Amino acid sequence: MGTVTETYFDGATAQPPHPAARDAYAAALSEGWAGPGRLYTLGRRSRMLLEAARQSAAASLGVSADEVTFTSSGTQAVHAGVLGVIAARSTPGPLVHSAVEHSAVLHAAQWHQARGGTVAVVPVDRLGRVDPDPLAAVEGDASVLAVQSANHEVGTRQPIAEIAANAGDVPFVVDAAASLPWEPVPEGWSVLAASARKWGGLSGAGILVVRSGVRWRNPFPGEDSSIREAIGEVDVAAAVAAAASLRAVVAEREELSARMRVLTDRIREHIAETVPEVELPGDPVDRLPHIVTFSCLGVDGEVLLTELNRAGFAVSSGSACASTRLRPSHVLQAMGVLSHGNVRVSLHRETTEAEVERFLEVLPGIVESIRRLAR
Repeated sequence: MGTVTETYFDGATAQPPHPAARDAYAAALSEGWAGPGRLYTLGRRSRMLLEAARQSAAASLGVSADEVTFTSSGTQAVHAGVLGVIAARSTPGPLVHSAVEHSAVLHAAQWHQARGGTVAVVPVDRLGRVDPDPLAAVEGDASVLAVQSANHEVGTRQPIAEIAANAGDVPFVVDAAASLPWEPVPEGWSVLAASARKWGGLSGAGILVVRSGVRWRNPFPGEDSSIREAIGEVDVAAAVAAAASLRAVVAEREELSARMRVLTDRIREHIAETVPEVELPGDPVDRLPHIVTFSCLGVDGEVLLTELNRAGFAVSSGSACASTRLRPSHVLQAMGVLSHGNVRVSLHRETTEAEVERFLEVLPGIVESIRRLAR
């Protein structure tokens, strides 16, 4: 029996390393391994590399270099952004976030609540979109508002510019991990967080941007220090790779996004036509170009993932019926749509039309066989 070639369709979790990231990491590794806070020559070399990476990332994001901090992950960036803004408030109010945020935001909210803070969760509509004025129904003055730029499971974009206009003086934290590789983030945010592996950087690097004038205080154990001191030393080579790949991705993302949208439109249309009793949640138009999520009625999600993997496709899921390992997707539940038999197909820069067509060729038969065995 021949070996099935694996096709990677989980780009929303991590993009394959960008060539620019690989080259930059290899070049920086020999010079940037020493602690950048040290005064000896090797430390100064690391510091110079880190500062150059910060300048590059800032240019790609359209912000000042002194607003950019590298972190060890996107999760650390989210936690530091959300909790640091709250810690700086003299009279903390509720932490307000949408019901479809990434688990990093949900965990920050739980951590805050366990320490006596209050949390308000803003619902979304059936497309997964939050109201442009999410603070209207919140009691009290919010300490922070956290809304992602676009959803990581279904791709629905959030009305960031409108939310920012309605938020007033409330610090607005945007988790841009899902959208940053594909499109610029609308203006108006106070704090931006992202993960390098989402755009083809390497694991071990995230970015936190705190705009000038936004108050931030260390919420973690340690001194009441600056953001960079609070975050601690980062992997300099990973930061250099993150900046280099971000620069490359920003240069190519308009063309790449257009190509991905053609492929995901094809996936959405074909699944709707060939798979009975299927739901494709999320906005069909106002969405990220690389994500398609679908839910199959009467199908165990874990079995579907296993069978797709057996056929050579690496996909992800946020839910599975009757599974002890996969939990129902809080995103799909908040939207009020079908969450069983859920699969997220997320493409990347190397995805080909032939790979998509092969997936569409085998998917209907796999779904039908699972349903037949479950009867």
